[in-house]
This record gives sequence, structure tokens and C-alpha cells, in this order.
Amino acid sequence: MSPGKVSYERKGAAAILTIERPERRNAVDPETADQLLEGYRSFETDDDARVLVLTGSGDAAFCAGADLKSVAAAAEDEELAKQWLAPRPDGPLGFTRLTPSKPAIAAISGYALAGGLELALWCDLRIGTDTAQLGFPERRWGVPLIDGGTQRLPRIVGLGRGLDLILSGRIVDANEALGMGLLTEVVPAGKHLERALEIAEGLATFPQETMLADRRAAIEGVGLPLADGLALEAELGSKVTGVGVEGAARFAAGEGRGGSGAGV
Repeated sequence: MSPGKVSYERKGAAAILTIERPERRNAVDPETADQLLEGYRSFETDDDARVLVLTGSGDAAFCAGADLKSVAAAAEDEELAKQWLAPRPDGPLGFTRLTPSKPAIAAISGYALAGGLELALWCDLRIGTDTAQLGFPERRWGVPLIDGGTQRLPRIVGLGRGLDLILSGRIVDANEALGMGLLTEVVPAGKHLERALEIAEGLATFPQETMLADRRAAIEGVGLPLADGLALEAELGSKVTGVGVEGAARFAAGEGRGGSGAGV
């Protein structure tokens, strides 16, 4: 992808997409949003990249959301105003209205605020350092959540806890975020990317067809009536039964006995 405010790097089975604006707490302006979408497309078309790791440069912030200084400047800059007002059907922050076909992990250090939290919620898993701070402080300025926050947060933490953060705009620390299920895991400062890559490598070792079918069933079935969700699970599972049969044969031959190789 083109150089600039976002970098795309392959490391093992993972693709690392990094917002490179530490001086702005990795806030997203129109050019950054374009580059995030470009990086997402590179990941989707790279068959060898099995997991996307999304992170921010430096330790101070994962992403502070949309660059509000850039938004304010657009009032006096016609070209910048055109960039902000340009239609973005894939999401204002790049790709937030799309669903990746493969797992994504957010590696969070410091602030994940506003649209930055929405980017983290877009991911399947969220690994945060003990310095992580997450929330929707844009509530106080009347800025709406338009990158999926109102839909993804309640699906992850439940409606009651989701509404708490959406309505109040309060910021939660790493321990509270872990307790409510907003963070998947908390790690020491500076270890977020390392742990995310470790998980990515673990996910890459599993039979991909079955894992991706189960993932799709969970994501697409979460809003369905139970009977419809079970039907979706059966439909997707039936397409990968051959993989399961092969795996059962390996287990019968001794592979994975006693839980070895389980988990990441």
C-alpha cells in the first residue's frame, strides 16, 4: 500500500495494520481513513495473511478517533471539507461498515476513544495493556457514533453495559474493561502487539475452513432467532464436515490427547 499515515506489514501469519500518527494520538483524518481501507483490502486479498492485527504507533494511544482538529479546520479549507464530506460507504474511518472474512485482533496501548474504540470493536479480539483507557467521550460534544459503536458494543458486553458507555461517555480503565468483556486480555505495558501476534500465530495453526465457518456462524447468527441461528450453524458446518472427519482421525491416532495444543 502507499506510504503515509498507515503502514501495512506482514509478520508470519499476521498482517499488521498500524496507524502512524502518534503526534495526533493516532487520530484519523480523511487520508488516514483512505489508507486504512487500502490496508484492509490488502489483507483480504492476501491468502497467506490469516489474521489482521490492528494497532497504533507508540504506547500513548491506539487511536483517539476522528481527528477533530482536522474537522474544525475543514470549516475554512474547502478542499479538506470536500474530503470529510466525501461519501464513504465502507465506513467513515475506512472499513468500519465491512466485516472481515478472517479474524482481526486489536492491540491496544493507551487511549482507544471515540472512533478509536469503534475500530477496536470492529475486531474479534482486543488485547490491551494495563494502561488502556476506553470510552466514547465524544458524547460531551454531541458527535454521534457512526462507525459501528452502537451496534457492536452491545453485542460484545450486553445492552445494559453498552448503554452505560454510550450514554454516559465515561472512560473505563483496563481492569473494568476486562471485567465487562470489552477487553479479551490485559498484558503489561509494551506487550500488546507481541501478545496479539502470538494469538494470531496460534489461530493460524488451526484448520482454517472449520474455524472460519464457526466464526461466521457466530457473527451472522448473533442477531437471529435461535432456530434460524441453529439452521445457519448447521448449513455452514455441513460444508466442512470433511475437515472434521480428518481431524477426528488424527485425534484417534493420538494427536491432541490430554488437551495438548489447545488454546492460544
